[in-house]
Amino acid sequence: MICCHATTHAFKNILASLPKPGGGEYGKFYSLPALNDPRIDKLPYSIRILLESAIRNCDNLKVTKNDVEKIIDWENTSPKLVEIPFKPARCILMDNTGVPAVVDLAAMRDMMAKLGCDPYKINPLIPVDAVIDHAVRVDVVRSHDALDKNMELEFDRNKERFGFLKWASTAFHNMQVFPPGSGTVHQVNLEYLAQVVFNTDGIMYPDSVVGTDSHTTMINSLGVAGWGVGGIEAVVAMLGQPMGMVLPGVVGFKLSGKLRDGVTATDLVLTITEMLRKHGAVGKFVEFYGVGVGELSLPARATIANMSPEYGATMGFFPVDHVTLDYLKLTGRSNDNVSMIEAYLRANNMFVVRHEPHTERVYSSYLKLDLTDVEPSISGPKRPHDRVPLKEMKSDWHACLDSRVGFKNFAVPREYQDKVVKFDFQGQPAEIKHGSVVLAAICSSTNTSNPSVIVGAGLVAKKACELGLEVKPWVKTSLTPGSVVAREYLKHSHLQDYLNQQGFHLAAFGCATCVGNSGDLDESVSTAITENDIVAVAVLSANRNFEGRVHPLTRANYLASPPLVVAYALAGTVDIDFEKEPIGVGKGNKKVYLRDIWPTTEEIEQVVKSNMLPHMFTQTYESIMKCNQRWNELRVPEVALYPWDPSSTYIRKPPYFKGMAMSPPGPPMVKEAYCLLNLGDSITTDHISYSGSILVDSPAAKYLLASGVDQKKFSSYGGRRGNTEVVVRGAFTNMRIVNKLMNGKVGTKTVHVPTGEELYVFDAAMKYKSKGHDMVIISGAEYGSGSSRDSAAKGPMLLGVKAVIAKSFERIHRSNLVGMGIIPLCFNAGEDADSLGLNGHERYTIHLPTSIGEIHPGQDVTVTTDNGRSFTCILCLDTELELAYFNHGGILPYIIRNLAGPKN
Repeated sequence: MICCHATTHAFKNILASLPKPGGGEYGKFYSLPALNDPRIDKLPYSIRILLESAIRNCDNLKVTKNDVEKIIDWENTSPKLVEIPFKPARCILMDNTGVPAVVDLAAMRDMMAKLGCDPYKINPLIPVDAVIDHAVRVDVVRSHDALDKNMELEFDRNKERFGFLKWASTAFHNMQVFPPGSGTVHQVNLEYLAQVVFNTDGIMYPDSVVGTDSHTTMINSLGVAGWGVGGIEAVVAMLGQPMGMVLPGVVGFKLSGKLRDGVTATDLVLTITEMLRKHGAVGKFVEFYGVGVGELSLPARATIANMSPEYGATMGFFPVDHVTLDYLKLTGRSNDNVSMIEAYLRANNMFVVRHEPHTERVYSSYLKLDLTDVEPSISGPKRPHDRVPLKEMKSDWHACLDSRVGFKNFAVPREYQDKVVKFDFQGQPAEIKHGSVVLAAICSSTNTSNPSVIVGAGLVAKKACELGLEVKPWVKTSLTPGSVVAREYLKHSHLQDYLNQQGFHLAAFGCATCVGNSGDLDESVSTAITENDIVAVAVLSANRNFEGRVHPLTRANYLASPPLVVAYALAGTVDIDFEKEPIGVGKGNKKVYLRDIWPTTEEIEQVVKSNMLPHMFTQTYESIMKCNQRWNELRVPEVALYPWDPSSTYIRKPPYFKGMAMSPPGPPMVKEAYCLLNLGDSITTDHISYSGSILVDSPAAKYLLASGVDQKKFSSYGGRRGNTEVVVRGAFTNMRIVNKLMNGKVGTKTVHVPTGEELYVFDAAMKYKSKGHDMVIISGAEYGSGSSRDSAAKGPMLLGVKAVIAKSFERIHRSNLVGMGIIPLCFNAGEDADSLGLNGHERYTIHLPTSIGEIHPGQDVTVTTDNGRSFTCILCLDTELELAYFNHGGILPYIIRNLAGPKN
């Protein structure tokens, strides 16, 4: 056996040269074929990327030869949930979730200086790109200068946050920041940043990335292994620490056939999401294969990969093929670079040639779908995996109104279901009823990577204009694409003119309506909804529609393709059968049906081919850094340690290192804790850490008002995540939370058990803390699903929550809880709070061993209550590395102690 030494690499014997066709060499690479191991030929392509990374980073300390063997033997080891280290090639930060990560880095640098250690050890060791993909609040709509006015408002509101990131780009090595208005982080990653194959110091290796947004997975469409992590884990990756992970199972998803005319990639991804949620993909990779993959464009693949979190997978992976290479050329990558990428991937058995024979890969489980079976669909009204075939939408909507309140239902009494509310809208008569669309947004999430559906929306708008249909003025409409390039091809094709006529003016490049920043509805519309308890609807081309996320007044929210967003905006209601009922009455008093304005696939492809050109990508990205005047005029201090402003309401030095000792504290004790909230299934990070507007009577609003902030400048919870005072007050402020302690009431309050008072969650937690009481949270299945925001773990930790006891956790959130020192416990299979007779009024003691050596990942833990109940839970720590974090009170103290001195 070859041992790893400081000067001798364990796998130096497989380091091979990659020749150029005309002579010379591209560089050297660690050759998987040179291992001459038949097990590798059967590995999924996604696992081969993990294998190459382990081989290249093998130092027999953080990555060992035994780790490499585990991955090679994946077919046998993955069912055993073995632990492996993974070191990604780079890290990408999204503004809203990236700012807290950079705040943590800055605070860690301060702590290192305080300890008398070199603060420059807190410096990214891998390339880090931060895109100011801020959640633009869509205040200006139906205006030709909406984009410029919204950007002006955003700079006025968020100048301090933007300045902080600009400071970081000069204070930290290896970090570049893309200014506001560059597009979403995922689009910039897809169109510009992704390398696919790196060639660094003469060594070639596959691109891989972790990002502080769960939809980092969009990059899987390019054959790049990447997934979302919380900002806490991102800090670990940036500082060169290996990420401990369980070697995942891989679902092989075979695609055949071809999408029928008029069926969109959105319809396909909603179908795939439904299938994978039923199959079970949480914590797994999904790898797409089969001849049907070759029929999908790269943007269609990106649509599918983007929604990996919605179907629960860590990745939705598409290995590189000729479609990938063509997209790289389209988006401005040089021919020489693309040739190098292809040569490397072919040489290392990571390139797919669709019609050549190859060794059949082995997967953990299998699914298949004939693309010809996919039909037009939307999803909702409260969850992304609740797909509804378009032809069944009218009947499904009535079922939603009829049935008792749940994930699909609203329990509106029959006698009120047809109620029509008439009101005055800016001097003209208007009316809404249950099912009326009041918000229609073509937004930056899943779909705007795909020019076909954006062009499709433009063609629907064009045909509607020509036939005399118009969107009602009280429907709030917006267009916020993720790619700046979308502006270019919509302008070049003249389709933007027709979108403008229907109210879909370009309002921003970045997240907006999809994360709750839709802005206010007109006051007359809001009043009509609230005073009459109307179940109003938002239709948006996003990937998430959880309760309270999109807008507090739209109780029903449906995900749809951009063309369908325009169609529903024209119809003004979801209570319609598009096959049988007209969308409206057009010129000559003629009824217009959906089929009259729906473009064919051929029409869309022709417009895309004629108007989406390579120079649009190269010129756009060349100008992004140079032409943003507001960004370029920002002046920031050029210092290594951030000059914290104690009066700032945006950027505050976090308290995570307050009172920190150099010795780890050991396992936390939880004794006689009160239950802060008793929750049900599918509690999302939007419930836990709301990202939308700050309501005027909330604890966060009271804090901001006391700090001298005018209500008009409250911004949003998402925009203020760099301030822990807002993070802690924003925990559990989603007005759609159902807390069993509140006897089924929906809202942001809980019961302070000792006194029986109904208080805001923050106020109740502070009352517990003032008496020195621990707190726990009880929940159902899929706790923490949704966005990978670390504030959903930081908020509860700052409240004083010591443990979460749930039926199951979503992958990223469970990891974030561990990272913040909160104990994740799972009820045993078949048990939950209800079956155990727990109502949340008990006091809970968690009987963990007092010695770290007696604690093991996945072990049983006994929990007792003050009324004599006792039950067993599973300790949801996955790896020995997580156990180390647990011992240190979280990831951040662990890193500080390891960088500051001898390993503890």
